[in-house]
Amino acid sequence: MADDLTAVARFLYEAGTLKQARRTGWWMAGVRDPESVAEHSWRTSLIASVIAKLEGADPARAAFLAVWHDSQETRTGDVNHLGKKYAEGADPEAVTADQTKGMPELLASTIRELVAEYEAKESAETLCARDADKLECLLQGIEYKAQGYQNAQRWIDNSRARLTTETANRLADELLGMDSLDWLRTAMGEEPTS
Repeated sequence: MADDLTAVARFLYEAGTLKQARRTGWWMAGVRDPESVAEHSWRTSLIASVIAKLEGADPARAAFLAVWHDSQETRTGDVNHLGKKYAEGADPEAVTADQTKGMPELLASTIRELVAEYEAKESAETLCARDADKLECLLQGIEYKAQGYQNAQRWIDNSRARLTTETANRLADELLGMDSLDWLRTAMGEEPTS
């Protein structure tokens, strides 16, 4: 490969900072040590592939969109909805252009186009990825509530209200109708609580 991969290598280190970057909105719900942006992005990507497959969209593309949806937060941090009220939001496309500067053009243009597609909110895969983002927040809220963080209900309700695809809405109903450990009970051959 003739292209210099120095900028790509730097970005891989940069991307690793998302493993330490906390999702700050949960602090308002009293969660002392919320999940990282990287943890959120991983499950969002998984959920996006599920929603897309069931919606007849491309699951790989939806997961690809979802895995990059918060990549700009290496530079901006996780600005929660209250913070966005007071701070002018950074343009994800501009941040991505800066992040990919110096990368081989084939890679840089792919990432820039991917982020632009996510921000445009038009493709079926983008709608699935965006619903996955909300559904992951709802799911995390359910888990935090099960841990005793009753204020997480606000995030559950807000996420639920913003879902658009039929599959995401149906999955939300299923998630809300079961205990967060029903999966374990079922795997152990026990009766679920719901």
